[in-house]
Order: sequence, then structure tokens, then C-alpha cells
Amino acid sequence: MGNKPPVLIVLLGPTGVGKTALSLQLAERLGSPVISADSRQFYRALQTGTAAPAKEELERVRHYFVGNLQLTDYYSASQFETDVLHLLEDLYQNHETILMSGGSMMYIDAVCKGIDDIPTIDETLRADLKALYEKEGIEPIRNQLKLLDPVFYKQVALQNHKRVIHALEICLMAGKPYSSLRKNEVKQRPFKIVKIGLQRDREELYGRINRRVDEMMAQGLLEEARAVYPFRHLNSLNTVGYKELFNYFSGGWTLEFAVEKIKQNTRIYSRKQMTWFKRDTEIRWFHPDEAEAIFCHISDISTNIHT
Repeated sequence: MGNKPPVLIVLLGPTGVGKTALSLQLAERLGSPVISADSRQFYRALQTGTAAPAKEELERVRHYFVGNLQLTDYYSASQFETDVLHLLEDLYQNHETILMSGGSMMYIDAVCKGIDDIPTIDETLRADLKALYEKEGIEPIRNQLKLLDPVFYKQVALQNHKRVIHALEICLMAGKPYSSLRKNEVKQRPFKIVKIGLQRDREELYGRINRRVDEMMAQGLLEEARAVYPFRHLNSLNTVGYKELFNYFSGGWTLEFAVEKIKQNTRIYSRKQMTWFKRDTEIRWFHPDEAEAIFCHISDISTNIHT
């Protein structure tokens, strides 16, 4: 392909906006497989609740990183960065343009910008700190973090126990302060990145989210959640759609209330996604119905790169 860089098209947007349908159209037009950047679709036991591509959609277009993990597998944005970069090396042997689609903000940034070299956390250490937190609360963990990394201690929201615990995990694993590992440097990539964002009016998006939750329930989300309930302590199940139904199974909520909470928490998550994405000035925004305009935008950029 000469000296012209290959292209990575990144199709992103909030949950429920319509990425899957458009990604299939785009992939077929580009002759590209789809790299999924939805961190919950990695888990093969969570197909319904993550709106993973259906069997016929997977047959239409080759997908990577869909249903490739067990619930018990540890996986991170850092590992995703490494795996995708290796995969792209292979795919670019036969394709000038590859499509990545999803809404997991950290995972998209890991591929596009790189992620700091944070060590993988040992499961024994993770379990030990979790047990300490459950027994004595967050205070002893905060105290350890203050001792090992006073810089990050001053930056972190101390009431956010997950962030505090994670920072201490890294300090203990790395043997150095977490803050010393957080360089936040954008890594150079050997391919051109084109980011396309999908957005809808808030009312329109919320309506789609509410309807999609009802469809998931009709398609068997309750049964899927019941099947994975014994694994509810795993990080892979710390996600909207399952946590709420687990509360129903444990007798805390009615089913009707749990379903309404899934809708509410999904809407909240969509707002968090848009807040994150709107900070990125490289994203060109479209409504999902503007498929032709998106195709033209990609075509214009590809022509400029490859001529």
C-alpha cells in the first residue's frame, strides 16, 4: 500500500443510539470486519443484556471481540489496546480501512491515544483489599494510599471507594506511586484515525433506550441474568441491566421497579458517555439516519489519504 497510512474508522456514541445497524452498513461498504469496542459484549454469557450483535449479524460481517471471554476472565483497557494493535497489524495486510465500533470510552481511548502502563492486578491482592474494605470500610485503605501516594491522594475523590481501592492496588502491585505511572501521553499510531460520533436528541435517545430495555426483557434478559446470578460478585457483572435484576432476585426490589431502574441507569450512563465524548474535538458528529453523509465523509478522507 505504499507509504500511505492505513485508516481506522471509529464509530462511537452513547448506548442505544444505533451503532450496530450503521456499523454493519459501513463495514459492508468498506469491505471491513468490525472490531467491537463494547467492553461488556466481550463476555459470551451476556449477549441479551449487552445488545450484542445477533447470529445473523455476525454472519453478515466478521466481528472481533464479541463473545470472546468467560465471565471469570480478567480483562482491561490496557490488554485491549495491545490486542487490537496486534490485530490491526494483521488486518492491514489486506485492508486499507478498518472499522471499530462501540461506546466504551476507556477502551476507545486506549486504542486511539494509548493508555499508561499500569500493572495487571493480582487476584489475591484484589480479594484481600476487597475483604478489608468490607470489614473495616474505606478509611484504612485511604490511609495506606495517603502513605504510598500522597500526590494522588490529594487528587482522587476520597468518597469514591472504587477509585481509592484501585489506586492502592496499583501502588502495591507496582511498588511505586500510582501518580508516577499516570503520564497521560498520547501515543503515536501508524494509522490514520477518523472518529465518527452518532447522536440523537435526548428525548429521542431516551425513548429508544426505554423501548430497548423492554425488548431485552421480552428476549430473555431475566433468564440470562438468573443464569449468571451465582457469579454476581465478578467485575464483569458490575454493569447496568444485571445489577438491578440481582436486586430483584435477592428480594430487595420488585421486578417492575428493577426494570424501571435499568432504564433510568442506562439513561444516566448515556449521559456520562456523551460528556466524555464531547471533550474530544476530533469527533465529527452525525445523526444515525445520515448514513450517506457519513459514507461521503469517510470517502473524502480516504481519498485525501490514499491519493
